[in-house]
Amino acid sequence: MSARMRHGILGLAALALTALLIAAPAQGANRRISISDYQWSDKDLNLDLGEHVTWYWIGPDTMHSVTGQNTAANGLDSDPTTNTPNHTIGDSFELAFDKPGTYEFHCKLHSTVRGTVTVSNTPGNPTAEPDPVPQSQVDLSPPKLGTPYLLSSSFGRNGTALKYSLNEKARLSVDYYRLRPGKKPKYAGFEAWKGGHIGFNNNRFGKRGKHFKGKPGKYVGRLIAEDEAANTTRQTSLKFKIFPR
Repeated sequence: MSARMRHGILGLAALALTALLIAAPAQGANRRISISDYQWSDKDLNLDLGEHVTWYWIGPDTMHSVTGQNTAANGLDSDPTTNTPNHTIGDSFELAFDKPGTYEFHCKLHSTVRGTVTVSNTPGNPTAEPDPVPQSQVDLSPPKLGTPYLLSSSFGRNGTALKYSLNEKARLSVDYYRLRPGKKPKYAGFEAWKGGHIGFNNNRFGKRGKHFKGKPGKYVGRLIAEDEAANTTRQTSLKFKIFPR
C-alpha cells in the first residue's frame, strides 16, 4: 500500500470519527424527581445545557425544600420566602439549567434530603420528558358510598336497617337532627360504625342508645363515610320518623 493511500485512509477515518463525535447523542435528559420518604428518587442527576429538573412532592412527608447549597446553585430555591417549607401533595418545582457545572441542593429543614445536578456543556433537548410524572404516595380520594337507604322510613325505638355499599374500608357515621316546623333542625345525637367493609353493608340505624335517645317525631340523618386516610364523602341525608312504641 502506498504512503498516499495510507494517508488517504487515515484521513477518512479521522473524518468519520469527527462525524461520530459531532453526531453523538447528548448524555443528559430532563428529569422528573419525586421527594418522598425523606429523599429524592434519584440523588445524582446528569443534564445537558438547557434541560430541566422538575421535583414533585408526593408525600407522605412534604416539609421539604429544594434549596441551592453551593456557589453554582446560589439563589435557587423552591421556598424562597420561608424557612419552614410545607408543601401540598402534588406540588412541583422546575428549574432549567443554562450553564454547565455541578449544582448541589438540600432541604432547609432536613439536611439528608439532598441531591446533585451535573450539567454538561453539550446542548440538550429541553422538550423531551423521558420520566413519568411521579404518583402520590398518599390516598387523597374519598371512599365511594353507594346510595344508602333505610329498610323502613318509619320505625320504633329499635331502629331499622341501613343498607349501603363501599369501595374500600371506611367508618360510617351519622348525625341525627330532629325536624321542627318553622324552625331549624335540632341536633339530637350521633352514631358511628367502624367496621365498614368493601361491598354491601348493613347497620342498625336510629336505634335508641347512648348517643341518640330518639323520641317520637320526624328526623333527618346526615351520613358521611371516612376512610383510613381520613378522606370523607359528602353528606347524604335520610329522612325518617320515629313513632311511639
